Amino acid sequence: MRIPLVTAVLALILLGFSPAPQDRGAPKPDDATPAATQAEVLAEVAAEVAPTGVIVTTEGLADGYVLFSPLTSGTTYLIDRAGAVVHTWETDRSPGASVYLLDDGSLLRPAREHELPRFTGGGQGGRIQRFGWDGELVWEYELADERMLQHHDVEWMPNGNVLVIAWEGKSREQALYAGRRPDRIADGGIWPDVVLEIEPTLPAGGKIVWEWHTWDHRVQDTNRRFDHYGQPSENIGRIDINGDAEPEPYSAEELQQLRAMGYVGGNSSDDPPDPRPDWLHTNSIAYDAASDRILLSTPRFNEVWMIDHSTTSAEAAGSRGGRSGKGGDLLWRWGNPRTHGRGTVADQQLFGQHDARWTRGPADGGDAARVLIFDNGSKRPEGKFSRVLEVAPGTDEPVWSYVAPEPGDFYSAFISGAHPMANGHVFVCAGATGRFFEVTRGGEIVWEYRNPYVGDIRTTDGKMPQPGLEQFPKAVFRATFIPADHPGLAALTSG
Repeated sequence: MRIPLVTAVLALILLGFSPAPQDRGAPKPDDATPAATQAEVLAEVAAEVAPTGVIVTTEGLADGYVLFSPLTSGTTYLIDRAGAVVHTWETDRSPGASVYLLDDGSLLRPAREHELPRFTGGGQGGRIQRFGWDGELVWEYELADERMLQHHDVEWMPNGNVLVIAWEGKSREQALYAGRRPDRIADGGIWPDVVLEIEPTLPAGGKIVWEWHTWDHRVQDTNRRFDHYGQPSENIGRIDINGDAEPEPYSAEELQQLRAMGYVGGNSSDDPPDPRPDWLHTNSIAYDAASDRILLSTPRFNEVWMIDHSTTSAEAAGSRGGRSGKGGDLLWRWGNPRTHGRGTVADQQLFGQHDARWTRGPADGGDAARVLIFDNGSKRPEGKFSRVLEVAPGTDEPVWSYVAPEPGDFYSAFISGAHPMANGHVFVCAGATGRFFEVTRGGEIVWEYRNPYVGDIRTTDGKMPQPGLEQFPKAVFRATFIPADHPGLAALTSG
């Protein structure tokens, strides 16, 4: 029923139908409008008239709920399979950016700080908060200063600690002496990522009990006099300081959008984009207790990385120690072998990906760990479309993937995620448009929902919490399916 509805509305527009005065409407394309502009107008109208709530449902669905927080909202929603809101958590901050329901019914939610001394960009957070089922704040930790800023994602660990991704500021001079090409260094320097394990102290604060720094594991082949000199192809456990993707030419429209969202600098379409200080833009972290390893998604490299958490912090700074014996060096990397001199552009698999997750268990082919990835498809040579991939570490090709029958129908240029379900299906969030769906391994969509909620969180000067979200008012960083037997739902199901 979804496609005929949108098609009918677009047909009326093409025939000259004018919406009633109370409708929002949109500019009507005419014969004098260029074809490209007509397509843009129709796409805009389609987004406005697209139905929201539950769009597709089928019999035999797994019983459960969906958790999500729109990027412009202070509200986190828990909805049932019919799309009804069954619980909310209210805060005065927009997410920064993931949300998690814990086993005790509390909500773990990074939040966005608006007044920052140094760092700013897509995915910025700065404060980690935990709320009880009743909405009371039970713990918070601030990580937003001149030295570091939490961003994008966190991970709750079985021991009660929290893994955190953060930017760590390095000066322009430090970047130069690390072998970074001068034309690739912003005036503000470079921001390599760190992973911190924080032991919470209630009701506020915590202790860093483990840390891993990408800066400790770099390699460069630009100058023998500088530290960490070597050939990237011979040091694949290390990160080439110049291995991130070359900045590609953007259209004037793309540059305007990227500047608005804080991804590049410059003031006008006539200015070349400033080099980006956000070197890696790590946008997800996932922990596997069975192997004591961590997955990281690094879209600037178009790669997913695996590191060893069984090390001490001292071992994590080097190349020895831990179960792997390799210290903090990368144990596995996948998606773009060109970043370490082991391939060409033809070998690239990932394009601006998000949300690398572990999959493990009978529904996923046995006990061997696999990795599920949302591959956004930004700058994909074959065109703009997204896909979800499952990869077995040690292999070069995906073992499973989902692409829409018409590939361009499934595309989210940024944010988004996917995770496995107990029934073997995959739950997907196309974040830019706030579209969630459950897809079988055979590619059938058995449930679909469109986010109807737009938040009202604004900065002190009245702007959106993240620049550029005016174009994506219903955007959701990720959405999570919560099975009905999840222990965190005890308060809901007992009532």
